[in-house]
Amino acid sequence: MDLGPVDYIVVEFPGSKFRGEIGPALAALVNSGTIRILDLTFVRKTADGETTHLELDALDPADVAAFDDVDGTIAGLLNQEDIDLIAADLPADSSAAVIVFENTWAARIATAIGRADGRVAAFERIPAETAEAALMAVAAQGA
Repeated sequence: MDLGPVDYIVVEFPGSKFRGEIGPALAALVNSGTIRILDLTFVRKTADGETTHLELDALDPADVAAFDDVDGTIAGLLNQEDIDLIAADLPADSSAAVIVFENTWAARIATAIGRADGRVAAFERIPAETAEAALMAVAAQGA
């Protein structure tokens, strides 16, 4: 099985207010073959600190309409311990979408590395703001 790197992201929604921009952007990434959704679940924390988690199909249709066009496996990769850790960091009176996704764009290079008896010795994500600041500094030096 050729599998690209797998990442997860936790997107918080203060006041548990979902808006429609995320679903279409996520669907575009899936439809273009850039990513494949492996799991998608939602965690809610009430003002009292009680937490629940729900799969996409268990949410209020109005809340999940933005995710209607997102296809994926939704394989239940997240376990209760994962959910509990995410919920512990979630502010009161908020929700979070937890998305586990494969970077399908990278599967081909991952396969080529393996066939060449290579291995990824290091991999780290550089925060966008750090990269942006570095690029701006380089551009300023060239000006």
